[in-house]
Amino acid sequence: MSSSSPVALVTGASRGIGRAIAVELASAGYDIVVNFVSRPEAAEETAALIADEGRETLLAQADISSTEDRASMIEETRSRFGRIDVLVNNAALAPRERVDLLESSEEHYDRTLDVNLKGPFFLTQSIARWMVEERLADPDRKLYIVNISSLSEYTSSVLRGDYCLAKAGLGMLTSLFADRLGEHNIPVNEIRPGIIATDMTAGAKEKYDKLFAEGLTPFRRWGQPEDVARAVRALVGGDFDFATGSAIDLDGGFHLHRL
Repeated sequence: MSSSSPVALVTGASRGIGRAIAVELASAGYDIVVNFVSRPEAAEETAALIADEGRETLLAQADISSTEDRASMIEETRSRFGRIDVLVNNAALAPRERVDLLESSEEHYDRTLDVNLKGPFFLTQSIARWMVEERLADPDRKLYIVNISSLSEYTSSVLRGDYCLAKAGLGMLTSLFADRLGEHNIPVNEIRPGIIATDMTAGAKEKYDKLFAEGLTPFRRWGQPEDVARAVRALVGGDFDFATGSAIDLDGGFHLHRL
């Protein structure tokens, strides 16, 4: 079937930032492909929130580092909705433990880069090919790709070097696909969240509460998943269609060089 509504695929959408993005885009009129790799009950909770917005959901369980899983997810999306309008590369593997750069293993490095960089690269490649088809069929369609990166893209953290490398690579991925897809008028942009209150950062709450109070960022507070979600909505809402290869630092001012 072919949906009459625009369709957004959000990776890692069962919780946290991904869930907030999925629900925000649903409120903007998108049907949503909710990608998740585990915890189907959490994905179902996201689907219920999307249903509350009156939109349809496809639950797509897929490890984005897997060639077969990516292909299956795209085929399911084609079969269910028959179109794609937005890709949000949000899924990421956080370090299970912080390991000194001089002690980190190849196994840990490979898994982090597979999920956080290889997966988004080849998923974007496949979706981009589909979007080019969509553009040729309908020159006026609004098509967007948004990558969710991190302040780790430009901030050294020697206890999670592989994560920093992956996020730095994601920044170049944004530039490369923005360059390649420019001729098709498909904007590719990225958001670099700062320290966001999710279950991934819950274990460091006391640490960051103290740092915020001491002035780590000009805005002395945690970011919220909804802060990121609203930025994604703005990028795909048609008001920034002359922007591509751009990055939004959504970090309360963390990126500022201050004395």
